[in-house]
Amino acid sequence: MKDHAHEPPERGKAAEIQGQPERGKSGIFRMIGSGVVTGAADDDPSAIGTYASAGARFGLNILWIAPVLLPMMYVVVYLSAKIGQVYGKGLFACIRDQFPRWVLMPLVTLAFIGNIIEAAADLGGIGAALNLLVPLPIPLLVVCTAAVIFAIQYFGSYSLIRSIFRWLALILFAYVAAAILARPDPVEVLRSTLIPRIRFDAEFLSIIVACIGTSLSAYVYTWQSNQEVEEQIAIGRRRLWQRKGATRREMERTKRDVLVGMVFSNVILYFIILSTGTTLHSAGQTEIETAAQAASALEPLAGEAAKYLFAAGVVGVGFLAVPVMTTGAAYDVVQGIGREGSLHDRPSENKLFYGIIATVTVLAVAMNFLGFNPMKALVWSGIVQGFSVPPLLLIMMLLTNRRTVVGARTNGRLTNILGWTTTLVTFLCTMALVVSWFL
Repeated sequence: MKDHAHEPPERGKAAEIQGQPERGKSGIFRMIGSGVVTGAADDDPSAIGTYASAGARFGLNILWIAPVLLPMMYVVVYLSAKIGQVYGKGLFACIRDQFPRWVLMPLVTLAFIGNIIEAAADLGGIGAALNLLVPLPIPLLVVCTAAVIFAIQYFGSYSLIRSIFRWLALILFAYVAAAILARPDPVEVLRSTLIPRIRFDAEFLSIIVACIGTSLSAYVYTWQSNQEVEEQIAIGRRRLWQRKGATRREMERTKRDVLVGMVFSNVILYFIILSTGTTLHSAGQTEIETAAQAASALEPLAGEAAKYLFAAGVVGVGFLAVPVMTTGAAYDVVQGIGREGSLHDRPSENKLFYGIIATVTVLAVAMNFLGFNPMKALVWSGIVQGFSVPPLLLIMMLLTNRRTVVGARTNGRLTNILGWTTTLVTFLCTMALVVSWFL
């Protein structure tokens, strides 16, 4: 996926002049750690609930979705990272610079609403998982969880959350062991992985759109663009001219980080479907109504301790993902109105930025008091995200092919093929779902 090879001089030269280390010199553990965080944030509680529901409802017949989604997941996160790394601003700041307000504002609104709904569903999923261990009402557990997450964001930092919970996300590999121990038919697994079986009814298309929405979630790649900017600020590139451009080494490092994260995310996606398809679907349990039912897919590995593994995994990825959504919403809004916001700012220095984070958190908590089934809400939040994906992908493809945005780092042929194909597929899937509702 080779981009244009010309070396833009701005940032590589600036880094050398200032004596700043280039980010390409990251070690293997940092690369894996960063990749795990990106992948775990993509495999948030909504994703776990969606993939588990897909496996329970359709069994192994939907395994093919994992290899289909992998290149799509990679290309969209890479494009987002490129915007932040080369343009030196987050995605919505870039959109504001390059497009009129009638394009910008609907996208900001769509992303903002999507982040609130996704955060609400994830908080509900965490509450449902904790309820397996703590006999308290789920809404109360949601309030406590949100309070802890916001307190760490306000008084500490997302880096602290990441340091605490990123390795806990590795518990998701329990789905790999559980799927293997459930002893699925290897021939059927291979056939279902390589040969798509597609239905054109609303039930099937809803799950497909939900899988697309939760694996290509808009919050992940809007966050990714801003994290590229935050990393540059962290090493002293506070001015825009210092952040413009990228060396070939930096772009290669970004590709590796994104690939590690998306492979991690996709492997978990695949084995959640495989484990639930082999255990729940085969036993005739095609609907997941409770966290206990979702946790039972881990019983081949953990037996009665399955609920502890499930709760630990959901809490781990939830504590990584919810701050990504609430902070991502704050990035989107401040950039949409032409203001600045950074996690490097203290709350007293940027009350608007942290005020938006607090508002989104409160709204997400409030939605959990509307009486929705928390496990079903996880799937519906994926569907909502699925409708926000196509327009943002279209905009990102246009941006990353503009020299006024990425200079010589415009997309190469393979990147364009993957990017435009992904954009088309997501548009067609959402359109097909809408048509199926009416038919």
